[in-house]
Amino acid sequence: MKLSEMIGSFRSDPVGTISQWQDKRFLWILMAGLSLFMVILAHSVFQIWLYMRPCEQCVYIRLAFFAMAFGGILAAIKPSNPGLKIVGYLFAIWGSFKGVLYSIKLNKIHHAAHSDDLFGVQGCSPEPTFPFHLPLDKWSPEWFKPTGDCGYDNPIIPDGAQLSAMQKAITDFYSEGWYLWPPTHFMNMAQCTVITFGVILLALLVAAACWSVTLVRKRQTAAHVETSSYTGKLA
Repeated sequence: MKLSEMIGSFRSDPVGTISQWQDKRFLWILMAGLSLFMVILAHSVFQIWLYMRPCEQCVYIRLAFFAMAFGGILAAIKPSNPGLKIVGYLFAIWGSFKGVLYSIKLNKIHHAAHSDDLFGVQGCSPEPTFPFHLPLDKWSPEWFKPTGDCGYDNPIIPDGAQLSAMQKAITDFYSEGWYLWPPTHFMNMAQCTVITFGVILLALLVAAACWSVTLVRKRQTAAHVETSSYTGKLA
């Protein structure tokens, strides 16, 4: 479908059009791919390559992204299958909702850690408690074991580490912590993830609501047709 046709379809029936979109495999794969990309970026680039240690809230945020990726993969197997799609929605909405909460908490800790409000630095432990008491930090410590302090995500380079010229330049660039634009401290990591999770959560809720409305419409239409057919037979 061309872009102009998509826009025209959306204008004429926005609910039905969005419902059709969430039946497409591409959008679910896009969400799953974006979620996995964020986790791999945080682990392989920031943690391993740039020596930014993950905090407790950081590993919770990773879990939230993994939940969204899992939900996206499930739904993408066959988006027209209601069972797979419902389970996919549950994982994705849970992950994005928890991601918003974790990110907001991390942002509060970040601000408290960089101010005089020492009592605001709460909720950062080296012993994480994952949902359903899953021992993820025991199963996969490299991905889920907190080794850093919340609010302090600047690179901590081990003694004797040999940095390449590019590593040196980037670790120096983030020497005061991770910001979207470090020189001006514009948007810390928590604020960026709040926006990412929030946008995806809103999109999921809208898509799920449109799908529900469309199902109700179809049932009402089917019931109306059945009633009309029955009335016609009696006449």
